[in-house]
Amino acid sequence: MTRHLLGCFGREKALPFKLFLERHPVLNRLIGSPLNAGLTLLALWFLFVSAPPFLEWAFLDAAILPATPANCADSDGACWSFVIAKARQILLGVYPFDLQWRPITVCIMILGLLAYSVHPQNWKSKLLYVWVIALATIFLLMAGGLFGLTAVPTSAWGGLPVTLILTVVAIGGAFPISIVLALSRRSEMVLIRILSTLFIELVRAVPLLSLLFVASIMLPIFLPEAFLPDKFVRALVALLLFASAYLAEVIRGGLQAIPRGQFEAADALGLSYYHKQRFIILPQAIQVVIPSLANTVIVMIKNTSLILVIGLFDMISAGRAALADPEWQSPAVETYLFVSLIFFMLSFSFARFADFLERRNASMQS
Repeated sequence: MTRHLLGCFGREKALPFKLFLERHPVLNRLIGSPLNAGLTLLALWFLFVSAPPFLEWAFLDAAILPATPANCADSDGACWSFVIAKARQILLGVYPFDLQWRPITVCIMILGLLAYSVHPQNWKSKLLYVWVIALATIFLLMAGGLFGLTAVPTSAWGGLPVTLILTVVAIGGAFPISIVLALSRRSEMVLIRILSTLFIELVRAVPLLSLLFVASIMLPIFLPEAFLPDKFVRALVALLLFASAYLAEVIRGGLQAIPRGQFEAADALGLSYYHKQRFIILPQAIQVVIPSLANTVIVMIKNTSLILVIGLFDMISAGRAALADPEWQSPAVETYLFVSLIFFMLSFSFARFADFLERRNASMQS
């Protein structure tokens, strides 16, 4: 009896704290169990040990202004003066200095169009035409040669514009191709199914670096120079094919998740194959695989940095070129942190957009 009363008393004392944790889910995840409490204490200890030295190096002792080599030489902290002084070179590469208004305009156009495109009220057919016109203008601005614009070869392109162009064109072009590949792999026509399967499995079995080397080194051996595309175009096609194969498998997974009854209902309504896929099957399949699509897109954003191995100047290559200046102390950590921050902002922004789509779909279904 005494043990029973003590047990009841113990539960009564523990009940308010348990209710408190249930009403505060963040605290519940942090200290709601011995494992969570231990991990929380470990994380706090790590922050206590590492945060003060980092803050001292990155901010308190950092050299910021004036952006001169002497300012960094007199500082024991981070050399942000170098990043400030070399920001244009890191962001725009070796593009001619007096023409850099063109890549700056390109970056503003792409980022502005991406911001415009994320709003559901703008998802209309005219958006496709806006992007087509914008991409034609972007390539005209970057390459020049028409309307009085000085011609600039792709070998002089670099930095953030190259990353944005490769990401937008490769992923934007790969998405419709991946839908065709995914549907073809599930087709009842044997030849089409075999060809699409061979393409997807072949591309997925080869590292992206190999595709880039084939596009950059092997194609010039087998093709006459008159028929050989520009190196930038070859890298763009390699990225597009690589993204198409991976996105196709993601979309195929979404198609397999659709209940068979949806297909039978569409057939019972007498819908054609195009209308069935366009209005019933594909919208549901894409909603199912939004997290996987977002993951693949983010990976492709970071994969654009691999073009440095074939001699194209992305932001990492531009940062390495900036570090070669003998007047500075070559602050590589600060440079790569700056480049990493840009990649993080691009990837994090798309991840938040994917979360928005998931919440929007969940609210529409509820």
